[in-house]
Amino acid sequence: MLRSILVLALAGAAAAASAQLIPDVLTNWQEADAPPPPALRTQGLIPIEVPGGTLNFGVDPASITVGKDSVVRYVVVASSTSGAVNGIYEGIRCNTGEVKVYARHTPGSGWVPVKDSDWRPMRTMPNSRYSFTIARNGACMEQAPNGGPKQIAQDLRATADRRYERGGVNQ
Repeated sequence: MLRSILVLALAGAAAAASAQLIPDVLTNWQEADAPPPPALRTQGLIPIEVPGGTLNFGVDPASITVGKDSVVRYVVVASSTSGAVNGIYEGIRCNTGEVKVYARHTPGSGWVPVKDSDWRPMRTMPNSRYSFTIARNGACMEQAPNGGPKQIAQDLRATADRRYERGGVNQ
């Protein structure tokens, strides 16, 4: 009985301590200014498989960055079977599971910044299944960025059984 009480007390103390740390980390976080989007590339993309989708998605490996604010930023290219191509410059916060769109690229108009874009949960945003797939398949390692851009690109290219192996597929 005494042992059960001790275990519960220690578990409660640990939970309270971690609850105090997590809000502090989240409330003191400051987003860095996002660099401007790079030129849109449609060659050499890393294909992203989104089950049940009608569009094809690919990440430009040269566009992947990890900021000092721990935001993984990249350009994803969406193409349709009819040949339409659009680009989305966005960022992922691995620790909160959120995504933010910085700019959109459409044929004829180039990159257009998205005004008043907010961080939104990936799991509940209707058109962010590809973002969630990118986060799970290489951009994030649990609740942190998966190393640097090179490591993220390696794991996005890897088959599911080779991702995150010893720090990455080619380590």
